Amino acid sequence: MAAYLNTYADRAKKQINPAARDLLEAVERKQSNLCVSVDVTSSKDFLSIIDAVGPYVSLIKTHIDIIEDFEPSLILRLQELSAKHDFLIFEDRKFADIGNTVALQYSSGVHKIATWSHITNAHPVPGPSIIKGLATVGLPLRRGLLLLAEMSTAGALARGAYTEDAVRMARDARDFVIGFIAQHRMEGVGLREGEKQDDAEDYLILTPGVGLDATGDGLGQQYRTPQEAVLSSGSDIIIVGRGIYGNPGNMNINEVQRQAERYREAGWNAYLQRLNRREE
Repeated sequence: MAAYLNTYADRAKKQINPAARDLLEAVERKQSNLCVSVDVTSSKDFLSIIDAVGPYVSLIKTHIDIIEDFEPSLILRLQELSAKHDFLIFEDRKFADIGNTVALQYSSGVHKIATWSHITNAHPVPGPSIIKGLATVGLPLRRGLLLLAEMSTAGALARGAYTEDAVRMARDARDFVIGFIAQHRMEGVGLREGEKQDDAEDYLILTPGVGLDATGDGLGQQYRTPQEAVLSSGSDIIIVGRGIYGNPGNMNINEVQRQAERYREAGWNAYLQRLNRREE
């Protein structure tokens, strides 16, 4: 049986990376496979949204470099909200450079991402050196890395041989690479002739481009429902942004909370259906 057909709790027990284990445990504890992507440019909106959706999510995804009034104290508030609402933090940095450079980008500069973000991600374009560079910083801090194997935008180049190579790179770094940003499961992908799937392999699949009401945004983003992502394609975490908080300049916090609960329920119900399908 494929590992992803087991419960989140059972899968957590077998994870060798602490960040992967902590995330799966949070998902099970909160009965939420929802990640909210907080892509706003003001600290006030950033913290307001996170505090509103915090009870309904297991993961918050940030783009900390778009905050126009960023100060180090913002990270302290983010960490406080993480503890208050019991969610992990995923900085969507999408590293894409040589090992030495990404190690510095991860550990240093204004944002010091590795000190507060449980999970981050990278493009596999530079090859295995990008994983090695990030691991020198992240592994001692018990962090986890996602590779961008597929993207949800129309015309994305991350497909086919590119995706296969990304999975091969991950298999060589299982202590640090915990999964993929992808639209589908990666079991069996990238195996060469004669190679067999490791029964212990269990990568997390985080899927962006999930929406209940829209099919696209006019800028290349394509949306699928939680049912399609979790039940049909085997995603573990659905990533939702504007579908929950809409236009930050015209937010209604009560509506943000309502939408967060709506997506949480849809994602969790799709997961329960996946478990029921396993038992049929």
